[in-house]
Amino acid sequence: MSKPLEFNASNFEAEVLKSDQPVLVDFWAAWCGPCLRLAPTIEALAQKYDGQVKIGKVDVDSNQMLAQQFNIRGIPAMLIFKNGKVVDTLVGAQPQPMIEKQLQAAL
Repeated sequence: MSKPLEFNASNFEAEVLKSDQPVLVDFWAAWCGPCLRLAPTIEALAQKYDGQVKIGKVDVDSNQMLAQQFNIRGIPAMLIFKNGKVVDTLVGAQPQPMIEKQLQAAL
């Protein structure tokens, strides 16, 4: 059973930018209500796409430089990376089918 990974400044390059799989990164914070509502969806996606897409979270409070680097202005924000580049961005607590549609496009 796969769970979302925890991405941070020390592992972001290796886990996300140099990944040989597409990566969904959820930028979130513990105080953010929509982020907390989105969490079960992120967990479900991590299980469903285990082995196909790497799925993880970045706590913006602990990783402000990463949030700035990727121009995160509002959370939750999900970035989909492929070959080290952002190929899609979703802002707000999106429904699972919408997120899956974007993930499928990145596969």
